[in-house]
Amino acid sequence: MVSLRSNFEVGSTAWAVRRSQWRALGLSDDDMEKPKVAIVNSTSELSSCFSHLNDVAERVKTGIREAGGLPFVIHTTAPSDFITNAGKGGRYLMPGRDLIPNDIEVAVEGALLDGMVCLSTCDKTTPGHLMAAARLNLPTVIVIGGYQSHGMLSRRPVDIEDVFESVGSVVEGQLSAEHFKAMTENAICSPGVCAGMGTANSMHLCAEALGLTVPGSAPVAAGSRAMAEHAQNAGRLVVECIRADRRPRDILTPGAFANAVRACLAVSASINTLRHMQAVAQEAESPVDVYRLFDELGPSTPLLAAIRPNGPVRTTEFEAAGGTRALLAHLGDLVDRTAITVTGETRGEISDAYIKQQHDEPNPSTAIRTLGDPVAPGPSIVVPRGNLSPEGCCRLP
Repeated sequence: MVSLRSNFEVGSTAWAVRRSQWRALGLSDDDMEKPKVAIVNSTSELSSCFSHLNDVAERVKTGIREAGGLPFVIHTTAPSDFITNAGKGGRYLMPGRDLIPNDIEVAVEGALLDGMVCLSTCDKTTPGHLMAAARLNLPTVIVIGGYQSHGMLSRRPVDIEDVFESVGSVVEGQLSAEHFKAMTENAICSPGVCAGMGTANSMHLCAEALGLTVPGSAPVAAGSRAMAEHAQNAGRLVVECIRADRRPRDILTPGAFANAVRACLAVSASINTLRHMQAVAQEAESPVDVYRLFDELGPSTPLLAAIRPNGPVRTTEFEAAGGTRALLAHLGDLVDRTAITVTGETRGEISDAYIKQQHDEPNPSTAIRTLGDPVAPGPSIVVPRGNLSPEGCCRLP
């Protein structure tokens, strides 16, 4: 086992003042020798995206304690695109993303903790958590906060995507204000992020494809038994990573970024994944150019799942079909099978285990297509370039 940086020299000033504080919290001397893990909790009562995270944190705590670690919950800012976009014309959102890794650095690096589990939900928390993991390079596991359930209106499903896309119809008089109000009252029926393949679920997919989640984590219904199990397993896993000295920069290799780009292309993910993953690469001090990867891999990566709002498949169907883990398995040799994940397994080993599982218990879903029968050929995402923007029109770290 590696030595823990959190175990200060007995008799030193840092040891004495910290011991005084922690004894007041009821911690024992045995507790203080354990791997010390931050649970990064962006809970907030401002947005339903974050409102369930205290319960998730408790499951992570249980997993950490079961594995012999000592959990500490810390809190960071929680920017929500549908709430904090109201001020300054939405100009708090990207600074909010960049504030998250700074918040985490102050708490985790300031206290010299040994690792962290990040509870990732809305659009900006997942990239902010990945950026922090890459910057601090401490053993880290990302827990996916899950997608929200939707309701029914006039015997038809209605979700936040429908609300968002119907604003223009109200302005043009094609939809009544009364019906629109009824849509807002039925669109969201649980905590969690927008259910379509917007930025939140796209970044959840990226986090798993990069290798920093428990396999099979994305997507997942918020509040579900599967999500609770993933959270508890993440608590156990982070302690294992600390003891094995398995760090994010061991995982965030060029091959891992290529796998995440392939996954995004295979579902036509949010274009915001480009800027967010490039920011993660920069924090990892990686030479990867994510924009170029989309250019290079796009033509050879077919669209395997057309998920709302890009097609008819709902996120519930994508999850039932195996989600990101199944998608990467379906991509076969297009992915880097040697890329290491947070479990210590390679991407190839995880895909092989999934394929064997499907052989034993076949999944009849057609929500994720095969390379031989794709929804459409690639590329599903293109970065326009020209004399006005030679590096690409959407390049922004």
